[in-house]
Amino acid sequence: MAGYGSRTPRTSVLRMRLALIGTGNVGRALAKGWAAAGHEVVLGSRDPAAKAVLASELGAPVVTVADAAAQADVIVNVTPGTESVALLRTVSAELRGKVLLDIAVGFTEEPHGVALSHPTVSLGEEIQEALPDTRVVKTLSTVDAIVMTGPADLTGPSTVFLSGNDAEAKKTTAALLTDLGWPESAQLDLGPIETARGQEHFALLFMGIAGALGSYDFGIQVVPHRGN
Repeated sequence: MAGYGSRTPRTSVLRMRLALIGTGNVGRALAKGWAAAGHEVVLGSRDPAAKAVLASELGAPVVTVADAAAQADVIVNVTPGTESVALLRTVSAELRGKVLLDIAVGFTEEPHGVALSHPTVSLGEEIQEALPDTRVVKTLSTVDAIVMTGPADLTGPSTVFLSGNDAEAKKTTAALLTDLGWPESAQLDLGPIETARGQEHFALLFMGIAGALGSYDFGIQVVPHRGN
């Protein structure tokens, strides 16, 4: 079946400087997606030895976490969720007043299997509490890297969620989602940062669905009743 939407990169806001903190699969995919849409992208890495290799692979500068945060208008947290708060605290001065997209979900290995590292208060909330002068928006944590940057390749519409306290920060986030191929009709604002708990808890259902499908490359869609 054919996908939906447009695969043509577009920039819905003025060209922005984006810093991705983390250089794993998600960080690399998003860096390529936003660069293709015309944004200026830099990656922050804690591994000096990997910088030259990553820069060559991605065609984008790879610098220290502090330098990346200082250079950017918008920060994107794609670090392991169990490490995010401690790492972001080290660059709190560089994050002051900026928009921070939090995409991470933390996991721990338990005797019964994988569990969330933030089972009661979300990682998004913890980041906002640790960085009160930073405007945190939780998003993209309910899909994998391939779908994050290629929703048009799904066989039908999918929904992506936003949680955060700052309306302007969510507008910026929505525009950046549009640039990855998520139309406005696919974006659902859940409300304040506390609603990030739902996004993160979906990770457990996500893994169940992935096991049933034999693939991580899927989306979900909120389908309202026709009376709404």
